[in-house]
Amino acid sequence: MFGRPRQDGDGPMANQYERISTDLRQQIASGELAPGEKLPAESQLAKHYDVSVPTVRQGVGVLQAEGLVEKQHGRGTFVRRQPKKVTRSNERHQWEKDRARQPEDIRKSTGATEHDTGLTVDDLTFRAKYDTVPASADLAAEFGVPEGTDLLRREYRTAYSQERHPFNLVRSYLPLDLVSANPDLLREDREPWPGGTQNQLHTLGIELDRIVETFRARPPTPEEAEELGLPVGVAVVLLRKTSYDTTDRVVEVSDVTLPGDRTEMVYTTKLERW
Repeated sequence: MFGRPRQDGDGPMANQYERISTDLRQQIASGELAPGEKLPAESQLAKHYDVSVPTVRQGVGVLQAEGLVEKQHGRGTFVRRQPKKVTRSNERHQWEKDRARQPEDIRKSTGATEHDTGLTVDDLTFRAKYDTVPASADLAAEFGVPEGTDLLRREYRTAYSQERHPFNLVRSYLPLDLVSANPDLLREDREPWPGGTQNQLHTLGIELDRIVETFRARPPTPEEAEELGLPVGVAVVLLRKTSYDTTDRVVEVSDVTLPGDRTEMVYTTKLERW
């Protein structure tokens, strides 16, 4: 696996741990160190690079922060299998709206996750959980309803079947009195719903006029890091998605936690011609 240790720039003041991380990073990029492969023991790496074990730990720590390797308790350090990338575009909303009124067989054939990942329905695992919660002050302000108003909360987890962790963490809120007009919309066992939320709203005679998305980034909570399988140092992006109908009424609010190591957001702004 290892060739001759690199000597370029070595010296008393040379940054030894960066030399180690650079060399290992190149081996991972070239495939010489394959996904899932175990790195040699720290003592072996220290001997190979002629450095101390703490210096090796520092160099490997850089790769861990970059999400290239992961430490498994009691087993060692392994080259991390890179999770499936998700490309989220602002043009997805019109795609979802166009699909909302399609025949059911077409709506069943693909969904937003498949659109964003290039995977098929058969590649995915899906879980949904429904419950009723009182509107917090924040959500009451979004919906323009009194605090404590009943909301239908829906939690979704969608994952690639070959991976352990979901693409994101989703909590969606709908006014309970709004969706109760169609009892099927209160049943989590009807998920995944062909055509998604826009088709669900369509069954109530509701058409969306616009969607406003607000993003902010922060470090993950310990619970988020564990559920999303995030390497040390990787941030999450919090998305608040607010959907308005054609009467300017807020009909859905979604809070989505996006992992920074596998989410790409592409936003296109069309400009009017002079």
